[in-house]
Amino acid sequence: MTALPPRSTFPRGFKFGMATSSYQIEGHGAGGAGPTHWDTFAATPGNVVRAENGARACDHYHLWEQDLDLVAAAGFDIYRFSTSWARVLPEGRGTVNMKGLDFYDRLVDGMLERGLKPAMTLYHWELPAALADKGGWRNRDISRWFADFAQVIAVRLGDRIWSTAPINEPWCVSWLSHFLGHHAPGLRDIRAAARAMHHVLLAHGRATKVLRIAGMKNLGAVCNFETALPADPSPFTQAAAKRYDAIYNRFFIEAMFKGRYPAEALEGLEPYLPEGWEDDFVTIAQPLDWFGVNYYTCKRIAPDDGPWPALQEIPGPLPKTEMGWEIRPEGLTEFLTRIARDYTGKLPLYVTENGMAAPDRLENGACDDQDRIAYYAAHLDACRKAIASGVPLKGYMAWSAMDNYEWALGYAKRFGLIHVDFESLQRTPKASYHAFKQALER
Repeated sequence: MTALPPRSTFPRGFKFGMATSSYQIEGHGAGGAGPTHWDTFAATPGNVVRAENGARACDHYHLWEQDLDLVAAAGFDIYRFSTSWARVLPEGRGTVNMKGLDFYDRLVDGMLERGLKPAMTLYHWELPAALADKGGWRNRDISRWFADFAQVIAVRLGDRIWSTAPINEPWCVSWLSHFLGHHAPGLRDIRAAARAMHHVLLAHGRATKVLRIAGMKNLGAVCNFETALPADPSPFTQAAAKRYDAIYNRFFIEAMFKGRYPAEALEGLEPYLPEGWEDDFVTIAQPLDWFGVNYYTCKRIAPDDGPWPALQEIPGPLPKTEMGWEIRPEGLTEFLTRIARDYTGKLPLYVTENGMAAPDRLENGACDDQDRIAYYAAHLDACRKAIASGVPLKGYMAWSAMDNYEWALGYAKRFGLIHVDFESLQRTPKASYHAFKQALER
């Protein structure tokens, strides 16, 4: 049986955490939350497995105390959570839902009472439906609406938050959702995608500025990365992989740290970017205190004869998770090294998400997810290799604390360290949870 590397094999002060997101666990139907574009996306046939939504989810809204107890009991230092824009501002603007703010107030106090550091993300994809009606991320005004939301959160919670990132995975918010159409709002439109990509960065910059002015500290950003591996050595394939890398891995971090977009991305996107986009980098490239890396997999890229970006993903040979994602831990070492070298320098880095979906089954009240333990062991070892090479990696957060609503895949895929019975809502720590508990003992 695989064991996880113990805490003692990481540098002194290295922090471990569990990560979740609001819509995936809270139960959006409770507490006066407003409708989101995920509710309407899921209500449209064919978008989500079994048309499932987050109305009940794990009912973390009511069961948060036992959930935080489980996080603390395993010895984690950090609980990474997100606030729901539509729970706090049901219309996206205007009147605050005090029940929503009170919930996050209790949640943050609950973390502190249990010795957990609150790592807050303001937005993890649950756009208020009222703002989707106004064009959502295609509308430049969304950056100001989002900054106003950030101000509401800063006033109520800012004095007790350990770290804050405005937006989780800008690529998913924009490209996955507006070009590929896999997530809400489900568009397949290059103009919409280009504008969403730019506006999500502008919203990041404006919110960061608001949080900083409000006196909040330890502000960062969280982007997702996956290695673009050319399917063969031909020049056309190499070029396709480079385009994929520019869109997925370089677009957002390059804007934040270098105040520009990659040339390979601008080849296709520049005609569709909003007027005056070049002038926004002063706002986008706000100083940050840390940077977060979400890493799960790699992709094999080949060219195709369609319009830009003229590429396709093809299956690879490595073992795969239940999501069909190849398991390639060395990619995490590569990205941590590359990001520190090319963008962030001495800035503290955190792995803010890493984990796997597996076909978990409860047998006799237990879930023996050895495949997940092996996945975590390999990726934690990849972290140690990056640290040994001089990367200033300061922490690692597992995705996810519990099984939850996996977006367009409904409740079909399980990422959690804690098993959730979605009928009874019973929580059962898996073998991977106990492996972390053993590894984190001081």
